[in-house]
Amino acid sequence: MNSKGGCGKSTLATNVAAWFAGEGYKVAIADYDPQRTSLDWLAMRPDDLPKITGVPAYDDGVRGVARDTEVLVIDAPARTHGSEMNELVRRAETILVPVMPSPIDMKACAHFMGELLELGKVQREQARLAVVANRVRENTLMFEELDTYLGKLKVPYLASLRQSTNYLRAFQRGMGIFELPEYLARPDWEQWAPITKWLGSKRSQPG
Repeated sequence: MNSKGGCGKSTLATNVAAWFAGEGYKVAIADYDPQRTSLDWLAMRPDDLPKITGVPAYDDGVRGVARDTEVLVIDAPARTHGSEMNELVRRAETILVPVMPSPIDMKACAHFMGELLELGKVQREQARLAVVANRVRENTLMFEELDTYLGKLKVPYLASLRQSTNYLRAFQRGMGIFELPEYLARPDWEQWAPITKWLGSKRSQPG
């Protein structure tokens, strides 16, 4: 989730779904965005890769999720706040917030996180939150500002993901970053390691 558009929600959602599917879970991805980015990615997914079920949730929510689903990944829409935010959080156990290195994105994140942290479910720790720096260029002043800002938040700051053509390369093939050849994507795998470690641990789940 993040109310800011274009910050990488679909990138995180599709790659998280691909990782869980690769771990052997029965995975569905619910696309709440009418732009259908996650569903378009899924439509390009090769048949020989671990199966992921798509759920068009922008009209009727997650009513179409199969009962044997073990992991449901929700690709939340932009401009989420108020009752819509509360409804999405009500369905979530784990929330990842991607933030890009720009003053506009950091200001939007501050407002979004302020509203998110006020929700009763979050305050009761019935949903776990974490943030991820996305599309960063290391050794730049803007990344340093974002790194400092995210480090001061009262939620886990898991990782920073570089701006890499591998994400576009993977998306255009209906793949996750982990499904690209190692010689291409090893640096990206290493950056994802703290995220997948957290997702695979009890720290990412309500107590």
